[in-house]
Amino acid sequence: MHQSDDAGFMSRALELAGRGLYTTDPNPRVGCVLVRDGEIVGAGWHQRAGEAHAEVNAIHAAGERASGATAYVSLEPCHHQGHTGPCTEALVAAGVRRVVAAMADPDPRTAGQGLEALSAAGIQVACGLLEDQARALNVGFVSRHTRRRPYVRIKMAASLDGRTAMADGESKWITGPAARRDVQRLRARSSAIVTGSGTLLADDPSLTVRTAELGDGIAFLQPLRVVVDRRLRTPAHAALLGESGATLIATRSEDHGARQTLVDAGAEILLLGADGKDGELAALMAILAQRGINEVLVEAGATLGGAFLGEQLVDEIVLYTAPVLLGDAARGLFHLPQIQTLAQGLAVDVIDVSPVGNDWRITALPINK
Repeated sequence: MHQSDDAGFMSRALELAGRGLYTTDPNPRVGCVLVRDGEIVGAGWHQRAGEAHAEVNAIHAAGERASGATAYVSLEPCHHQGHTGPCTEALVAAGVRRVVAAMADPDPRTAGQGLEALSAAGIQVACGLLEDQARALNVGFVSRHTRRRPYVRIKMAASLDGRTAMADGESKWITGPAARRDVQRLRARSSAIVTGSGTLLADDPSLTVRTAELGDGIAFLQPLRVVVDRRLRTPAHAALLGESGATLIATRSEDHGARQTLVDAGAEILLLGADGKDGELAALMAILAQRGINEVLVEAGATLGGAFLGEQLVDEIVLYTAPVLLGDAARGLFHLPQIQTLAQGLAVDVIDVSPVGNDWRITALPINK
């Protein structure tokens, strides 16, 4: 049962968890505060995989004052041995008397066992306070463990009339610098960025988080770069192969010479099933989940973007709209040849519309029928 001041302390734990937004992959973002006699005596958050968890950092900050305290944690304390020991054991050893978790851990290695172990040790437990906020913070981690695929977010930039490029492919820049800086935030929170070979050949993107645009002093991990390139058209001199971090090229091509050239250039080659296109993207997402990828950002053209939508793999659409008209000869947002009538249109739930510089950011959730 929750007490009247629990929500305020849990809000603080969630705020702390958010500090790990760009750095904890493949682990969840978790924050913890220890409270005794109405006062926060210790606080911490998980900063990087392999380092101490939020609860342990809070216990260290509290010292002896952790004994008899209530722990507010944005995720159920882990009950398994990983790079660090179980947080449940640390909480018991510290003498914590009560634990309030925002949500249960979807990781099957804990999945309720953490709260059960704490209760068995005589600690009062409660779960579910501010759960929606906690889930929103870890949508990818939850998706990976419950659906066996990452949370997929697709980013597009378009004119007011829904055009992403001129007929000849010219697209730099439709949106302004504020919108492009905002995209760095999406990249930084993503475990992987996915693009198609068409976009790569047309724009030669680096697909990296750019410190200058994200902000100096902000810690982040460079996401895995993934190119969907069925015919293996990626040139060995592609910009993304010269960047730090890993690049994965998913292909159907069995051209061993071309594959070796790209491996020598620093890429990893993943051979997709060669028996047809149906379900390839779903299979790729499953493989990425197995590699610990929580959130995927798709930055691609109309063909690959439409394919993700067609396979019902898109969880969120982020559309940056510029106050400019490009006309009906320019390129559209999504290639969706399966839609022939208005009734077949893909419905979306618009959850946010916000100004970003001179542009607008529209966030929408596809309603898969």
